[in-house]
Amino acid sequence: MTKMIDWTELKEESQIEHLREESKNQPVLIFKHSTQCSISRAALDRLERNWQPENAKRVKTYFLDLLSHRKVSNRVADYFNVEHESPQVLLLEDGKPTLVRSHLSIGFDEIHQALSTN
Repeated sequence: MTKMIDWTELKEESQIEHLREESKNQPVLIFKHSTQCSISRAALDRLERNWQPENAKRVKTYFLDLLSHRKVSNRVADYFNVEHESPQVLLLEDGKPTLVRSHLSIGFDEIHQALSTN
């Protein structure tokens, strides 16, 4: 059974500062997705398939379609001082990235472990 993630769409540069502030109260997960990339689709499917309902209470999830919102994607990379990659996951806590993964290194277990240690 697929456990879908309740994504909030990240589509405005103005949301980025809000994410930093929000991550001071609750971890924030950003998934940067390329709709034309099979690796991105596989990483997203694997993450959603393994998602656990209790994580919805512990982390706020944002979905960024980087082809539709290239400027936002570039701003995320600049703002959080990470190299732009696609697909990419950033876990933000206390205003900064604590976990950054890309391509097939994106996995639920590592995200879950990072959330469990905080």
